[in-house]
Amino acid sequence: MYCGSSSNPSGGKSAARRLVEYGRTYVVRPKGRHQATIVWLHGLGDNGLSWSQLLESLPLPNVSAIRASSCSRTGVPSNWNFKVVFLQIKWICPTAPTRPVAMFGGFACTAWFDVTEIREDGPDDVDGLDASAAHIANLLSSEPSDVKLGIGGFSMGAATALYSAACFAHGKYGNGSPYHPINLSVTVSLSGWLPCCRTLRTKVESSHDAGRRAASMPILLCHGRGDGVVSYKLGERSAEILRISGFRNLMFKTFNALEHYTVPDEMDAVCKWLTARLRLEGPRT
Repeated sequence: MYCGSSSNPSGGKSAARRLVEYGRTYVVRPKGRHQATIVWLHGLGDNGLSWSQLLESLPLPNVSAIRASSCSRTGVPSNWNFKVVFLQIKWICPTAPTRPVAMFGGFACTAWFDVTEIREDGPDDVDGLDASAAHIANLLSSEPSDVKLGIGGFSMGAATALYSAACFAHGKYGNGSPYHPINLSVTVSLSGWLPCCRTLRTKVESSHDAGRRAASMPILLCHGRGDGVVSYKLGERSAEILRISGFRNLMFKTFNALEHYTVPDEMDAVCKWLTARLRLEGPRT
C-alpha cells in the first residue's frame, strides 16, 4: 500500500485535505534486457490486476513497464488472449485511490482524480490530477538512468497520462510546484481525453524549455468512433489542442467500429508504435 501524501505536490492545508492512499501494485518483471519503463494507468473503477495480465502478453521486446492499474471496465474481453511473441515485459501496476466520484453521485471507487462530466469545458480536479501525476513521477524516478521512461493508460488513466505529459513539458504541476526531474520519452492514450486543456497552450508557450519538451515528446492517441463514454469528438479535439499547443510529434489513430474498450488491433498498433519510438531491440542471442 502506498500513501499518496508524499506524492502530493501541494503543500500546507491543501495537502492535508487531499491525502490519498494508492492500492495494491502488481509487478511483471522483464525477462530480457531492461530498456524502457512505462507507467500504465487503468480506467475508472479498476485495479492493477486486469491490465497487468494483458500487458504481460504484449509482443514488445524487452520493455519494462510501470503500470498503474486499469479497469475491466478497461473493456478487455474476458476471453481475449494475445499470442505471446516476446515475454520481455516488466509491468508495475499501481491501483488508484478509492474516492468519491461526482459523476457517480459521490459513490466511491478507484479513480485517479474526481470527475463531474467528461467534456472539454468540464471542471477539472487539479488537486487530484496533481497528486496522481506526482505518484506516477515518483515511481519513474527510481528507475535506472539508462532506461527510457513513458506513461500510458486507458480512459481516465489515459487522461492522467496526458496530464502528466503536459506537466512534464511545462516543468510544473497544475498548482505551480516543480515537476519531478524525470525525462519522459513517450505517452500513450487509449480512449482518453485531455484535462485542463484550456490553459495548456499558454503554459507551453511560457518558456523555451517548455516548448522544446513539448515538441520532442512522442504521443500516441487511439480512439474508437463508437465510444459512448469518452466521445470520439472529444478524443479528436484533445489531439488538436495538443498539436496547437506545441506537441507536434503526435499521432492520432482512429478505430472505426471501436467502442469504449480495447481490441487486439489497437494493442498491436501500440506495440508497433512503442517499439519504433523507443527504438527497442529484440532479445539478444
